Amino acid sequence: MIIDATSMVKKKTPQQNNPPPSISRLVFLSVVIGGILITILSTSLLARFEKTYSNVSYPGVRLDGVSVSGKTKNEIETYYAQKSEPLSSLTLTITYEDKIASISGEDLALSFDGKLAAEQAFRIGRSGNILSDTYQKWRAFSSGINLTSILTMKTDVIDDTLANLSIAINIEPQDALFQFKEGKVLSFRPSKDGRKLDNEEAKKHIQKSILSFTRQENLQSPQITLDLPVRIVEPNITTENSNNYGIKELLGTGSSKFRGSIPGRKHNIDLASKKLSGHLIPPGGEFSFNTTLGDVSASTGFQPAYIIKEGRTVLGDGGGVCQVSTTLFRAAIQAGLPITERHAHSYRVGYYEQDSPPGIDATVFAPSYDLKFKNDTSHYILIQSRVDLVNETLEFDLFGTKDGREIEITKPVIYSQTPPPPDLYQDDPTIPKDVIKQVDWKAWGAKVSFDYKVKKNGSLIFEKSFFSNFQPWQSVFLRGTKE
Repeated sequence: MIIDATSMVKKKTPQQNNPPPSISRLVFLSVVIGGILITILSTSLLARFEKTYSNVSYPGVRLDGVSVSGKTKNEIETYYAQKSEPLSSLTLTITYEDKIASISGEDLALSFDGKLAAEQAFRIGRSGNILSDTYQKWRAFSSGINLTSILTMKTDVIDDTLANLSIAINIEPQDALFQFKEGKVLSFRPSKDGRKLDNEEAKKHIQKSILSFTRQENLQSPQITLDLPVRIVEPNITTENSNNYGIKELLGTGSSKFRGSIPGRKHNIDLASKKLSGHLIPPGGEFSFNTTLGDVSASTGFQPAYIIKEGRTVLGDGGGVCQVSTTLFRAAIQAGLPITERHAHSYRVGYYEQDSPPGIDATVFAPSYDLKFKNDTSHYILIQSRVDLVNETLEFDLFGTKDGREIEITKPVIYSQTPPPPDLYQDDPTIPKDVIKQVDWKAWGAKVSFDYKVKKNGSLIFEKSFFSNFQPWQSVFLRGTKE
């Protein structure tokens, strides 16, 4: 017997798969009512929130890191007005080397814009755009929104101060000048870097520093000190590329004073120094003072001035030339050059001790006494003189290329001193009768020595000791005999 299996399966009707109509309606009504209640509750809370913050800043709003949540505009303005009060006592000092200027907070009229700060705080969540306002409120509440207040100041005060400082700081660069003709440098001027105050950068730095300072909590003793930004301005023509002799920098300077010299002596000092100025000493060459200067006589432009001849003070052509040799000797040892010939004066000359200890002098008298030194550098050396007849000063500069040598000159040691002899009076027919003129001053005799060492890269190149045996010298007066 065959049985149909499908006939044995009881079929379910559609009504058996769905809940009764009464249950579905109940669930739907519950959802609707719940939604309505939530909406009413949310609306009520939102209305209460907006009412609470209707006249104050929303939660999470900060100004300069300080919360202003729940603050009215007036409260924010008052806060910044109080914060602005100490700023008037601010002292801003700006410096460059010895150039100093000060600006007070009162001069700058420093103040926080409290009204603008309050407006900024109140704009959060109140733009009028629902979506934007909702986002800003959510962002402020969840992570916070920090605003920055505005600090106002008179920038023209800063501009004027920097302009005045620029006058004192700025230096125009100096181009090199080198004119060479017939074996002599006719004119030479080394290049010099200039400098310039960067006003715009300085202004930004000042404003940034003031702003940073005002963000601090304690402003009871406001003091700011700033270094000004000054940049180097290079010349268009540098000494290095103005000549082919390697003359680019100062090697050494010698100086002396000749206060009290008679006009003839001043003339001879000026003339002799100019005859030497511009002379070039080649590498390995030896400089001779007498050879370079040439003949010293009236025919070459020298005038009579007092000289020591055979133990007497007399008028002779070229008086004052030893002032020139002494000054050049000082320049040579300051440059670290080897001195191959030098002679001390027979007595202490007051001119050479006006700005120097005794013993740092060199006398010349052709052909017996000369001043010689050697250029042991690998470049030419240029001699340049500077004479100031008003202030009665003489200087020699030696220019070349530095090679790293270091100079050590000890302070002269004075020993075996002897007193001067009695005053000496000499008749002079060129001076009116009964007129007495002093031409020499007494000086103690003494033995003086100093040591001179030159090193390079820590190793000694050469050393030399200089000795002077000064005789005691008497005051000399010229007694007029002219009727």
